[in-house]
Amino acid sequence: MMRWVYAAVIAAIFGCIAWTPTNVQLPPLDIAATIAGEAAIPNAVTGILLRNRLYDTIFEVFVFTIAVLGVQHYLSHHEAKEEIVHISDDTTVIVARTGAMVAALVALELSLRGHLAPGGAFAAGVAGGTAIGLVAITTEASVLVEHYVKWHIGGWEKATVLVFLLLAILSLSGLRMLAQPVWVPLDNVFIPLLNVLIALKVTFGAWTIVLTFIRYRGLL
Repeated sequence: MMRWVYAAVIAAIFGCIAWTPTNVQLPPLDIAATIAGEAAIPNAVTGILLRNRLYDTIFEVFVFTIAVLGVQHYLSHHEAKEEIVHISDDTTVIVARTGAMVAALVALELSLRGHLAPGGAFAAGVAGGTAIGLVAITTEASVLVEHYVKWHIGGWEKATVLVFLLLAILSLSGLRMLAQPVWVPLDNVFIPLLNVLIALKVTFGAWTIVLTFIRYRGLL
């Protein structure tokens, strides 16, 4: 069922991209300042990536989603490890857990304020994945799996992708219909929301990849 939903959303996005306006006026020479002003974000790069060239970010999300699915498909043909050994040295555990806490705080900060700097959303996801990885090497695998299942991380990962794609369709549709976004006053809401969704997607995807590798390849 989810495959058909993904296919329908992808088809809709391609349709929005193909629907190119013919009455687009070229921006003034100071393009960076114009984009920063229209996007209501003090960083022109974020305005370009999450508003004027949102389809670039869409395909980046696609690439990461395909990577997660590829890891799951490839390793599913291998035999699962019967015994998984993790690091239990007290000093290493303390250092790894401290690093995980710092990485988690960085991920939180970048997910909320990362849209003010280039690449903030994906950097937040990488930091979140790093925190999960550091916890994974110092914790029994069954604990992470239990939390993964309890909080339905796999389902939330798919949900974040779908919500992100739906918001992208809305924004691209606005761009195509009027040559100017119909939701320019809402950029202060849309751009941070897209940033948070990307950060959650990358973090959840990294969690899935880490657990898959642990299950089929072990930790040590």
